[in-house]
Amino acid sequence: MTIPQRRIGRDGPLTGVLSLGSWHTYDRMDFREAVDLVRTAVDSGITLFDVGVYGFPGATPVFTDVLFSAMVRAAGLRREDYLLSAKLWLEGYPEHNLRDQLDNALFRAGVEHADLVVLGDLRRDDTDLHRLVLDLNELREAGLIRHWGVNNWSATTIRALHDFAAAENVPGPAIAQLKYSVARRSIPDGEPFAKVFGELGVTLQSSDIFEGGILLGKNSGARQVGRDPGDIRERIAASAPALAKIAGDLDATPAQLCLAFTLTHPANTTTLFGATSTEQLKDNLGAVDLVERVGAAQLRELVEPYWADRGVVDPEGP
Repeated sequence: MTIPQRRIGRDGPLTGVLSLGSWHTYDRMDFREAVDLVRTAVDSGITLFDVGVYGFPGATPVFTDVLFSAMVRAAGLRREDYLLSAKLWLEGYPEHNLRDQLDNALFRAGVEHADLVVLGDLRRDDTDLHRLVLDLNELREAGLIRHWGVNNWSATTIRALHDFAAAENVPGPAIAQLKYSVARRSIPDGEPFAKVFGELGVTLQSSDIFEGGILLGKNSGARQVGRDPGDIRERIAASAPALAKIAGDLDATPAQLCLAFTLTHPANTTTLFGATSTEQLKDNLGAVDLVERVGAAQLRELVEPYWADRGVVDPEGP
């Protein structure tokens, strides 16, 4: 099957409604299997790959982005066959400029440009957003990036970025990568982001959709998991058996159910997930058929009781 395609932002490229992440993924796989995975993904319409640099000096080295460059070559993919999404981190910005960081990310991934860069979490209130917009545009004008977005930023801050970009007549944020799952819905489904999506033309990339495997009942604590806004992870873990039953009643897997839910969001361009085998990837593709079989409204109604961050997390975002 070939999955549907949606556009990144108002004028970005089309990409599959599913996309593949690489956080602690490819360095846990047999290389031949990883090559088969990326080839199968592209043949199925998955064209966007998140291959950020997830290591830092002094920590245990990680090579998942470096492996991706070898996987692409071994799979016989041309650069125009896929879209690459890189991460840019702001912890040292602006003292450490974005260009050096991006050059390193592109070198490790074996490419000359990123089709999309996503800015990591905003942890400082004094970040110069106007300068940030201009610096990103310099990267775009240099041919190093095509479009950019943000990861788990507030609706107000995204609007500020958009306004600065509009005042300078340069492109603003195209996509917001947000935690979105059957359990974490308050931010992407809330009114502040409804306005961001509707008025600014920013689209959604759903991420952390399995809660590190916890929603699937597959994480015993050994795997690294992202932050836990609202301190609701235990409640999320407790919902896994009920979600598995709903999936079974629909003749689907829990992963397909979780993926399918995210595809029902009207602003969702693509849903980011990780896979460590070709078989797992092929199974997850069934989420597209699940939405078509059951319907978006029915799917959302079935998982409504497991919305764990309702009334706990501010819809405005971090």
